[in-house]
Amino acid sequence: MNCSKSVFVTVGTTGFDELIRKVTTERVKAVLAERGYDRLTLQIGRGDFQPETSSSLPKTEFYRFKDSIAEDIKSASLVISHAGAGSVSESLESGKSLLVVVNENLMGNHQVELAQKLKELHYLFYCTCSTLEETLRHMDLNELHPYRSGDPKIFSEFLDSLMGYRES
Repeated sequence: MNCSKSVFVTVGTTGFDELIRKVTTERVKAVLAERGYDRLTLQIGRGDFQPETSSSLPKTEFYRFKDSIAEDIKSASLVISHAGAGSVSESLESGKSLLVVVNENLMGNHQVELAQKLKELHYLFYCTCSTLEETLRHMDLNELHPYRSGDPKIFSEFLDSLMGYRES
């Protein structure tokens, strides 16, 4: 019986070096190992920071881009994602436990509102890079509700409210 638990981290097509740096610190990797994760796969996008691969637990590997990250999401026990709507939607629709890390350095950023709304509905957890370690240590994945795949209502209503088409 394979009891492997893996984490997949994605930053999409952007660069989010702060997240990649933070998730590969010894402290965060120790929390992941304590929680039983033995593999860490990083999709690092356009970032300048290139993490070290590691054979110690959790075993760490990375790549920049693939045509599709669907297989990485599917094989992961936990997805840690930037707050881009596409990455969040793909992860939720896959039925995976999701932790969204909001990039506080983006100006005019609506990522926080999206993450807050989806957390209120118990679809995901969210944090910032500065609170990643504590969030990983204390989050209870059993609190999450399954996302109804193929129901774009939440995203469309949220985007409509941002564009001023309706009240949020």
